[in-house]
Amino acid sequence: MKSSVDTTIQFSGLKSGRYTYEYALDSSFFSSFENEILRSGRVDFNVQLEKKERLLIFTFSFSGTVQTECDRCLGEMDVAVEGEESLCVKFSDTEQSDDENIAILPENAYKIDLAPWMYEYVAVAIPMQHVHPEDENGNSTCDPEMLKYITSEEDESEEGHADEPNEVDPRWAKLLDLK
Repeated sequence: MKSSVDTTIQFSGLKSGRYTYEYALDSSFFSSFENEILRSGRVDFNVQLEKKERLLIFTFSFSGTVQTECDRCLGEMDVAVEGEESLCVKFSDTEQSDDENIAILPENAYKIDLAPWMYEYVAVAIPMQHVHPEDENGNSTCDPEMLKYITSEEDESEEGHADEPNEVDPRWAKLLDLK
């Protein structure tokens, strides 16, 4: 699926200086990438380009909301994302870079597609754990049907541990005297 947002910048005709680009990434943009975690959303990007003779410096500022899956109930939920990142683009036919903030383009390149970097910046901005927030009374806003299954499994596992004796194995009882 092709995204409706064109994130390609043709820099070959630009003079040295600063340029600003605005992008509104939507669900068509996110669904064009194959990833189960980040499926849809709305994220606004402000991209500053500083063009120098043999160097491009991009500064990405973004904020918005993406939809992802709740870790607890597996229901859809909105997660706020925001951040600021920078990317330095150098030109070389032989050099390679291991630095994630540096991209190397061939000497004859005249444009760059920012989509992979924009997608990655949003994906990395998603918190490691995403769970529906609690309401004002401290109750979970997760799917109540799923919570029934979760709480019944937790209760069963706690009951299994309650029946176990709290006795110390006689072979190790003498070690308690060493305290």
